Amino acid sequence: MVILQHLADALVMAFSMFWEILWPLILGFTLSGIVQAVVSHQALAKTLGGDSPKNVLFATLFGIASSSCSYAAVALARSIFQKGASFTSGMVFEIASTNLVIELGIILFVLMGWQFALAEYVGGLLMVIIIAVIFRLTLTPRLVQQAKTQAEKGMIGKMEGHAAMDMSVSGGTFWQKLFSGKGFTAVSNYFVMDWASVWVDILLGLLIAGALAAWVPETFWQAFFFSNNPTLARIEGPLLGPLVAIFSFVCSVGNVPLAAVLWKGGISFGGVVSFIFADLIILPLLDIYRKYYGWKMMVYILITFYLTMAAAGYIVEFLFAALGIIPENRNITAMSEGIQWNYTTILNIIFLLIAVLLVIRFLRTGGRMMLKMMNASSEQDMSQHAHM
Repeated sequence: MVILQHLADALVMAFSMFWEILWPLILGFTLSGIVQAVVSHQALAKTLGGDSPKNVLFATLFGIASSSCSYAAVALARSIFQKGASFTSGMVFEIASTNLVIELGIILFVLMGWQFALAEYVGGLLMVIIIAVIFRLTLTPRLVQQAKTQAEKGMIGKMEGHAAMDMSVSGGTFWQKLFSGKGFTAVSNYFVMDWASVWVDILLGLLIAGALAAWVPETFWQAFFFSNNPTLARIEGPLLGPLVAIFSFVCSVGNVPLAAVLWKGGISFGGVVSFIFADLIILPLLDIYRKYYGWKMMVYILITFYLTMAAAGYIVEFLFAALGIIPENRNITAMSEGIQWNYTTILNIIFLLIAVLLVIRFLRTGGRMMLKMMNASSEQDMSQHAHM
């Protein structure tokens, strides 16, 4: 009975967090679908052919517009690298498309507060700048060529099919494209496909977060994160955050519930930020980097990304502390109040109706076939289907 009670507590906690972030998830993926529906990937590789500040800027903007799960972002980064984009631009694109996206900011705002949402965007931009500088100083042409040779072998990782889809609408103004029949279909396609690509990570993140919140006493977290020694906690946090993320196996928006648990447990503000950034170096993705670019480049990505994530965490910590905007309250509403009849429930009902409309449109326009092809490795097959 005790074991069942513990399981029930964990599931209740997980569902409470899911209920709290449901409408932000739907809103975020809808807005992301709108952006992707009207912004084409067609000229992406040509625009990102170098590593100049201009190329890095465009890589960042394209990444934000191409909001996707971590696996799809990594697959798309390899695709544009194969087509002529510089390796630096590909990695910047990858960072932006996972850490500077609409849905992540909305979820952080609702679940953890505006400070964390702002920190995510500030830290994400810092990561882009830092990684571009590190690559310019340390990335050798020989290593890039080795990665290029490995990338051209076309080894399968995950979500290649999803990453290869370009269902954007061409011709007309923004509003004409958006409110056309093709625009509605494109938005529904991106909405459902994005959900299909991240639901496992979201579910895993919620279950792990629920279990940790229900089963692990706060005294353990406080000792683990040295919360009784604020100075030591600020030093340790950005270094420990990415290491915890690497072994969590959870990426994309699925690590936000875990971040909430860590914050409640006592990790520093900068540690939370660096933890969220580290969705690009979890163990499954490191293995994909090995397949895509080879062992040497995988190790290079791990080291440079880790240092960049930790550095961004430190800078955000000190910047927000200087401004006096680091939140002092570590209580997470979803972990203490549970499900109630309030604005969250009303918004969930409204946005669930929107989601139903988008899913119906998706199914009526050949969506089932697209789901079957999500993990296809042939970009030609995917692009042909996307424009049918």
